[in-house]
Amino acid sequence: MKITIREVEENDNLLLAQIIRKAFEEYGAPTLGTVYSDPTTDDLYRLFRTDKSVLWVALADGEIAGCCGIYPTKGLPANCAELVKFYLAAEFRKKGIGKELLAKNIESARMFGYTKLYLESLPQFCEAIKLYEKQGFMKLNEPLGESGHNSCNIWMIKDL
Repeated sequence: MKITIREVEENDNLLLAQIIRKAFEEYGAPTLGTVYSDPTTDDLYRLFRTDKSVLWVALADGEIAGCCGIYPTKGLPANCAELVKFYLAAEFRKKGIGKELLAKNIESARMFGYTKLYLESLPQFCEAIKLYEKQGFMKLNEPLGESGHNSCNIWMIKDL
């Protein structure tokens, strides 16, 4: 399987929104107060036109496998960005694609000048949480910033 990673394109919007929402349905994760019900999920291309942000899209043999991005979420500490929209379609999980996407995003965050990377998650995504921990993310006791995703109850941060 040939993996390529590129920036989001406008015509990716529909498929990426479907991949994200399907992951919530597959894992039985809450849909309210999460990216599932966030209206920006339907236009990721426009969301990531924001300065010092990027959304990387992974392709496996030319087919969109998933995405992951860096975003300067309002209210985060100085020089801290949020790791966001990290989802893979079921058939592309456990193949090393997520690890590659995460590495690309950490590299991007450093290039933007961020010194910390924050994320929010849910217990249902325990496999992803294991990946974050292996990559040096540490759990926090409370959320940072103003993501609006008040159903998320796992918060993590990594020094870059």
